[in-house]
Amino acid sequence: MFFSLKGDNFNGNIYANSALQNGCKYAIVDEAQFNTSSQTILVDNVLETLQKLAAFHRTYLKTPIIALTGSNGKTTTKELIHAVLSQKFNTSATIGNLNNHIGVPLTLLSMTKETEIGIVEMGANHQKEIEFLCNIATPDFGYITNFGKAHLEGFGGIEGVIKGKSEMYDHLIKHNKTVFVNGNDNIQVKKTNTTKRITFGGLNNDIHIDFIEAKPFVSCRFNNLTLKSQMIGDYNFNNIAAAIAIGLHFNVDDDSIKQGIEQYTPTNNRSQIITKSTNNIILDAYNANPSSMQAALRNFEKQKGHKTAILGDMFELGIEAKKEHQNIVDLALSLNIDTLIFIGENFFISKITGKQAKQYKTFSEFELNYDFSELKNMTMLIKGSRGMSLERILKAF
Repeated sequence: MFFSLKGDNFNGNIYANSALQNGCKYAIVDEAQFNTSSQTILVDNVLETLQKLAAFHRTYLKTPIIALTGSNGKTTTKELIHAVLSQKFNTSATIGNLNNHIGVPLTLLSMTKETEIGIVEMGANHQKEIEFLCNIATPDFGYITNFGKAHLEGFGGIEGVIKGKSEMYDHLIKHNKTVFVNGNDNIQVKKTNTTKRITFGGLNNDIHIDFIEAKPFVSCRFNNLTLKSQMIGDYNFNNIAAAIAIGLHFNVDDDSIKQGIEQYTPTNNRSQIITKSTNNIILDAYNANPSSMQAALRNFEKQKGHKTAILGDMFELGIEAKKEHQNIVDLALSLNIDTLIFIGENFFISKITGKQAKQYKTFSEFELNYDFSELKNMTMLIKGSRGMSLERILKAF
């Protein structure tokens, strides 16, 4: 079926007839002039129809659904959970980060009667969005990775982030469903103390998982079994621990959990380890916000060798943008990092001191004026918001 979705710069109705000619059974349109055959179905709103069809399909599925959201680590955690559960079950999960009002319906519609467990990632940048997505997916289990400084502009500050993401808790509590909770996160522990939950983390939790080290890859221990991942940074421990806890709850055996996580390799510019020429690069250029930027910088300081951090602007921070970018600059300058390069309009207006730091207003300005021959024999961190596309730096090598 072809759904004629619309956007600011496109109208899918125009392509309905072409879709039918190329093999679609039906085309869903919402403009009468395109309702031209017995294979076109005219509706009031194509997007709403897609969402309603997904909600209807969900009632047809008997599959338990795990929903997850959070400020940082959603997609990584989803991939890890999928890697673990697919060791035992026919598991279907959100592809990439198709986690919005279009992606969630598409994810649900991709599931069949053969799907034994579904994993649905939910993203949001304003209030009531998670509530809306939960009403479509009606999850049986939920997990919030964290509450961080992401999409501050849409949510209206960190308290708005907490309120917005917690709409998942509200839905699960209302329907007497189960929440997975990181027992090391005091806010989440407090917000779920009246609900049906499974906690994981330290000794006082339902599922005990110990962090060992991240040098640079995270290793941890559960049920007297040591696991060595291909994930860098201690901040990824919580993502791994969530996957372990969910695997244990669904009775995946310990060795299969270990195998699922140890075989998982980050992709798509998310904490990837890349060797280019004489440099070891941590490519974390898929997205950035103040919380994830701080975690990445603190982890990067622990790396060996000559360290260079190339940081790009963080988007959707609204009136907090100037302050949050300055906070990142101040943190970076205080750490043991040899060279700092800041790119973007917000970083350009930040106050920067020290000979180890340079700033550029745009990527083009950086590309034209920076001496790339300086980038050799070093460990590098590349991190910025998606709109900065900092992975373009790799072409310089």
